[in-house]
Amino acid sequence: MRDDSNIGRRDLLKATGTGALVVTAGCVSTTDETATPTETDAGGGGGDDTATPTETDTGGGGPYTIGMVDSVTGSLSAFGQRNQRGKDLALADVNETTINGRELNIVVEDSESQSQSGVSAAQKLVNQDGVPFVIGAVGSGVSLSIYESVIQGTDVVQLSQNSTSPDLTNFPGLLRMSPTGSTQSTALADIIAEDGYDSVAMAWVNNDYGQGLAETFRQEWDGEIAYDQPHDQGQSSYSSTVSGMANSGADAWLFITYQPEFTAMAQEAYSNGYEAQFYGADSVQGSDVLGNTPEGSLDGMKVVVPSAAVDQENYQNFESEFESEYGDSPTSWSAFAYDCVVTAALAIATADEFTGAALQETVRDVTRPEGQEVFTFAEAMDVLGEDGDPSDVDYQGVSGPIDFDENGDPVGFLQILTVENHEYTQTGTIAG
Repeated sequence: MRDDSNIGRRDLLKATGTGALVVTAGCVSTTDETATPTETDAGGGGGDDTATPTETDTGGGGPYTIGMVDSVTGSLSAFGQRNQRGKDLALADVNETTINGRELNIVVEDSESQSQSGVSAAQKLVNQDGVPFVIGAVGSGVSLSIYESVIQGTDVVQLSQNSTSPDLTNFPGLLRMSPTGSTQSTALADIIAEDGYDSVAMAWVNNDYGQGLAETFRQEWDGEIAYDQPHDQGQSSYSSTVSGMANSGADAWLFITYQPEFTAMAQEAYSNGYEAQFYGADSVQGSDVLGNTPEGSLDGMKVVVPSAAVDQENYQNFESEFESEYGDSPTSWSAFAYDCVVTAALAIATADEFTGAALQETVRDVTRPEGQEVFTFAEAMDVLGEDGDPSDVDYQGVSGPIDFDENGDPVGFLQILTVENHEYTQTGTIAG
């Protein structure tokens, strides 16, 4: 990162994406237009990317270094790629303003969308890099494994960008930016009933995410569940799941799984001539799903997904920057990743020292309604000055009001998306 005091925002993004290539070991390269983990590890920092918090906190000018565990590869990599773009935009915004004259550096490690790899990634960040703040992960099971194996019992702050399992509510030390999936399950139960169905076939992925959302749906659904079976990730075929749903006699099929698994199920349902009204939780929705299923095969499907604050000016500016930089529209997941970075930066800016214990004291307060509403990092730093208190600001994220509650859950909003002409169309919103 250059030392120009007048460096532009576009230059910051370019530096984030194409900075030093000799950085954190253990990261995996990708080949699409998204910045590779190796590249993004350079973050906004100059100097030694592997510096520990103690090293970066002395001397007054070095970057603050935090960590991020993301699904760079694996079944949730579509989310990870969007996360990296949201993270890079946030990092450019933070480092254009700076944290009282110092930049923020983010070391990215790949969870491979699996719990054990996620734990290894977090161990590397906490034990070798010594970061006091970890953003991660995408999958709920991965986030919980990281928390229980690495974070719990330490002062390190963990803030998940995308995990939605209701089970995370039982771990108040594990914060998350995306709303709990229990709101999705409740909404799906209401939508299916309103559409006139009294029997449903439910297929759910056999992990914390699938189990949590499926259990909440059972509690909220007043009708019959004619098929209620788990499935594993990464199977070569899901014909038994699809045939079981078809043989159940239910006309409404609910999928609580991930994009690759749902894509395979949708393809097999189409090839076998099965017809049903499809419904889905957030992780079945994506451009890859539409691109890998026959035209028209999903028309009428309804999906409930967490929503960003699309009516807010700061989200609209974020959307414009995202589209300008990447030639693509952001998703709510990109917005959640963006807000994780800004929240971490504000926690650092208001903490007495750059330690996990100090950040634990500030990370919740910078988003709570007691402070002055601010919609950008620059606006927040103007309010805080050099010695502001965390309660002085209430950061309104591009994903909406955050306001972490006592369980570490944020205020949430949901969108209802319907597939029309093989495209997702917003057909409703729900307050979480």
